[in-house]
Amino acid sequence: MTFFRKQQPSRIFRLQQGTGASVGSKHVHNEIEHFLSSASTKNGSARPAPALNSCVSSKRFRTVTIVAIVCILCFAIRSIQLQIVNGQHYQELATKNRYQTELVVPLRGRIFDRDGEQLAWNEPAFILTMTISKLPRGEDERNGIFYEVSKIIGLNPIDLELLYSLKSSTPHDPVPVIDSLDYDAAMRIAVDIASFDGFELKTKNKRLYTPTIPSLSHVLGFTGGVSVQDLEEYSQDDYRLIDDVGKSGIERWYETQLRGTPGKLIYEVDARGRRLSIVSKENPIQGADITLCIDGAFQKYIAERLDVLLRRIGAQKGAVIAMDPASGKIRALVSLPTFDSNDFIGGIDATRYAQLLEDPAQPLFPRAIAGEYPSGSIFKPFVAYAALAEKIVGEHSSFVSTGGVRIGQWFFPDWKEGGHGVTDVRKAIAESVNTYFYIIGGGLDQVTGLGVERISDYARRFGFGSKTGIDLPGETDGFLPSKEWKESVKGERWYVGDTYHYAIGQGDFLTTPLQMAVATSVIANGGYKVTPSVVEGEVLVEPIDGLNEEALRVVREGMRQTVSTGSARSLNGLAESVAGKTGTAQTPGDLPFHSWFTGFAPYENPTLTLVVLIEEGGESTDAAVPLARELFSWWFLYGK
Repeated sequence: MTFFRKQQPSRIFRLQQGTGASVGSKHVHNEIEHFLSSASTKNGSARPAPALNSCVSSKRFRTVTIVAIVCILCFAIRSIQLQIVNGQHYQELATKNRYQTELVVPLRGRIFDRDGEQLAWNEPAFILTMTISKLPRGEDERNGIFYEVSKIIGLNPIDLELLYSLKSSTPHDPVPVIDSLDYDAAMRIAVDIASFDGFELKTKNKRLYTPTIPSLSHVLGFTGGVSVQDLEEYSQDDYRLIDDVGKSGIERWYETQLRGTPGKLIYEVDARGRRLSIVSKENPIQGADITLCIDGAFQKYIAERLDVLLRRIGAQKGAVIAMDPASGKIRALVSLPTFDSNDFIGGIDATRYAQLLEDPAQPLFPRAIAGEYPSGSIFKPFVAYAALAEKIVGEHSSFVSTGGVRIGQWFFPDWKEGGHGVTDVRKAIAESVNTYFYIIGGGLDQVTGLGVERISDYARRFGFGSKTGIDLPGETDGFLPSKEWKESVKGERWYVGDTYHYAIGQGDFLTTPLQMAVATSVIANGGYKVTPSVVEGEVLVEPIDGLNEEALRVVREGMRQTVSTGSARSLNGLAESVAGKTGTAQTPGDLPFHSWFTGFAPYENPTLTLVVLIEEGGESTDAAVPLARELFSWWFLYGK
């Protein structure tokens, strides 16, 4: 059955040619004429039929032309931008895809003591790395690799997944999975790991520290894996996440010198990142070796004797500074308790780290340079100097100590019941007579004392209240109180009793053991403030501001009298003459006092300034002074 569709008026006719074309041709011809005549007539008016070449209107033609021109211009502009404006950038990207750069980390510099004993060195080791850009992109395939690799290396697959997510910002750089593998451990996993894309064993240098002098850990510090913060700090120095960087101590302060300059290997790679050939090679420059001013044998002896003392008196914490007063070179820097830098090699065990952090004795704390304490009476020589320099007293001015000073309802005692009798400045230093320092510090009756401002001014000249500038991180600056500070912080005005306390090294005044060593060295060397250093190098000294040589001489003689007839008489029988000052500083609550000693020797030509602090050690004559005697004895025998 054949179906016919009714033709519409707008139908387009196709005229057939050849045989049979005449069939119905007249009828077709008539229909064409009818169609053309109706198209040429509208509203009774006739118009000519349009020509073939004017079927597209001029308006539409202009629109198409404009669109075409705009498209051509866009392509041209984009082409200029890609090839000319950003051509260099894309050229670099293309080159980067073609070439791969690998850093060659140099051997880290070693650390020696002043006698050439090796304190820190390197040993070869391996590190297992993961390069994120080389891992499969599919999550299932990637997780499958994580599962297989974790079985080989003994980790949880979740650890690798976390590492993948945390380090995704550096997809082309290797990130550490297991650090500081020894040879045997590396060989056990080398074959099994080789078939997994993205994982690779690399060689590295493992840092080691002398195990015989653990008290040096606060000085040497330790290295550790580069953190995100380290990458920001050393952004110009080509560090990678698999590299090590100094985290504390000398390792941190002298990071640039110890690390050296990395070299570079540039490889040509294929589209899958496989290396084809070495294009260029730049050799690394090995890190510089560093020699300390510290005498390793003296450091070890001090730590041993300090530990014995702490055990004997039932204390836990102490610090000792031994320094050349003329140059500021540190001969020993001990803080107890301490830790072992070797615990941090390849990352410290979480349990061990928690023990260190939770220990109330704070073994990680470098108290010799960062601990801030009330000084007690070892601050008195500096108050005496200020009073002499300001002519509040002369070297022969005397006051009578009857056991203390009363101001209204308040009584400020001497440490000796009944007092010390007639006291001049030398005796006041030697016997630590509080009454004398109450008067020259805060005034009494007809005597106008220094006052808080002048005490602080002179304290600053000796280095109190600011960092000493030692070449170690973590130093603190102590604290010098003021009227303004007390009013703003405590909401109280400053009383004369506050000045009395300040003048004997109590109240709100705080110092570090290192600051005290620097200040004592000014008295020992004749008026020069030194910048302490633990690494051999340039010596920095400067005269204290407005030096009064006569005042300094009298104070120096008073410190010598402390040993010859005063509170440190037990030091008088040593092979060389010693000058010093004892101190017992009150602590908050009912805790035992801090035990202090500061001094120098030999008296005529000092080669050693010694500061001893026993936290909560009680009377100085029972703790700090006996230890100082042992340390001076060692120095006189073996020091140089």
